[in-house]
Amino acid sequence: MITQGRLAGLLGPEPADNACRFMGGQGHIESWFIRANDPARPRAFWLKQTILAPLDAPPVAESWFIWFDGERKLTIAQRVTQPLREASLAAAGIHTRSMSMNLGASGHAKGEVEAPEGRVRFDISWRAETSPVAEPLSILPWKLLRVGPFPKSKLLTPFPSLRFGGSLELPGESVDIDGWYGMQGHNWGKEHAFEYAWGQCLFPDEDAMVEGFSARVRIGGRTTPRLSALVVRRGARSYRFDRIFDAWLQQATVEDDRWTLTIRGDAGEAALSMDASKQPMVCLGYDNPSGEHSYCYNSKLAAVELVVRPSDGASFSLRSAHGGALEFLRRQPDPRFPRVV
Repeated sequence: MITQGRLAGLLGPEPADNACRFMGGQGHIESWFIRANDPARPRAFWLKQTILAPLDAPPVAESWFIWFDGERKLTIAQRVTQPLREASLAAAGIHTRSMSMNLGASGHAKGEVEAPEGRVRFDISWRAETSPVAEPLSILPWKLLRVGPFPKSKLLTPFPSLRFGGSLELPGESVDIDGWYGMQGHNWGKEHAFEYAWGQCLFPDEDAMVEGFSARVRIGGRTTPRLSALVVRRGARSYRFDRIFDAWLQQATVEDDRWTLTIRGDAGEAALSMDASKQPMVCLGYDNPSGEHSYCYNSKLAAVELVVRPSDGASFSLRSAHGGALEFLRRQPDPRFPRVV
């Protein structure tokens, strides 16, 4: 049954990209995150603020921090959880005692967490780039997929290309992040997707970016085959490969720490490879509102190779040695990766 409220959501304008979708109650998960990469060295960080409203418990706020150092094969990762009533919900995002995140084209995040390795402090700012590559992105091609009941997990990229400044204070090390590049994402829904590979990479020297996913979802107790989509931007051109349900146009391979996707569509053909096998990765314990557990294997230092064969132009290729954000969501933990629960 479609209620008046749901019908209004389907027919009316969509909320702002970063607007909080949590309306109170139970059965909701929502996150805002940023990540940034050192343009010269294999180093990156990831910050996330989450609202988790379980079906059988009061809602909580989670603040996440991860530091990735590919030179030393090191990660520093921590989650801090507190009751949502003790946090502050903003028009776009959430403020906790560990982290304040002010989202927007000119944004700011500040806070500290106590990780097993020691205390971490951060005071960072960012601004959106002015290229068409930086325009807000929805990889889901239709409004119905973003506001309707399917899929149960939604995602947007309000700022696909950001430039950062500020500093991180890590145990025994201070890191200047002026000139680092990255992005900001927003996702929400009734649960995490059943299984996915997701990746995003910026190619600053080429004024280009790519974002895509291969996911399986549950419908009526059954799990779908992998459904994939990919968006490539290069300068003023955008190439969308988002016929999600046309399985014969896509071929995805998901391994422990590597994801490959070949996909075709009206824009032509694209082949993407993201490989984190030579970089540090962490396993994040994700809770669903139902109480089920998922495990997110997270790297921000993946090697990326992308080849695009447009239907109306010359082919081109893009590469990044360690600039790819790569995540896998699975149902089982893997003892090979450090685990944050």
